[in-house]
Amino acid sequence: MLPKYKRILLKLSGEALMGDANYGIDPKVITQYAYDIKAVTDLGVQVAIVIGGGNIYRGMNEAETGIERAQGDYMGMLATVINGMALQSGLEKVGLYTRLQSAIKMEQIAEPYIRRRAIRHVEKGRVVIFGGGTGNPYFTTDTAASLRAIEIQADVILKGTRVDGIYTADPEKDKTATRYETITFSEVYQKSLNVMDMTAFTLCQENKLPIIVFDMNRQGNLLNVIMGKNVGTLVKG
Repeated sequence: MLPKYKRILLKLSGEALMGDANYGIDPKVITQYAYDIKAVTDLGVQVAIVIGGGNIYRGMNEAETGIERAQGDYMGMLATVINGMALQSGLEKVGLYTRLQSAIKMEQIAEPYIRRRAIRHVEKGRVVIFGGGTGNPYFTTDTAASLRAIEIQADVILKGTRVDGIYTADPEKDKTATRYETITFSEVYQKSLNVMDMTAFTLCQENKLPIIVFDMNRQGNLLNVIMGKNVGTLVKG
């Protein structure tokens, strides 16, 4: 069987890197992600990644921290670069070629984000990790993922989370919640389902970019999604 998608943007949450800890980076999670990503690149799939920073720093309420929103957002962007470096190291340990690009200039550790260069890297089979969000405060890493996916002309956004798709209610709180296999953008709006922040979600809808929400922490799930198996929830149309 051939992969269903040729070029993907994989969105990973920073919190997922914590594993069972309360903060930081769990090496076991990095290793699992690295092997899962290698399994799809071995099929010729081109992979780009956006990763969050919530395991290190999450923008908090200004009233509680005394840190203004813009400053806190920049701190979060730096956290995404740290996670990107950790993931880069894990990917290279399993034999993958990688490039880390940052929306905030830091030449000693990452290339500046240049769209054409990023496309050329994935065409050559390198895994490109986009750090630093969009480079602007007030935008989430979900928005960065949507923007980069559109810019590099990815076929799909794969949003790896702790749950195996989009449910009628929070499955961790409501045991009667059922999973959608497929849902439209309009239905997500109508049912007020939490998939991505509204800016990111609207970008995908306007550019007809499908989103698949799936459980990245289950080994082999990424490959199953790439092969078109019934894993997670597909948002389209």
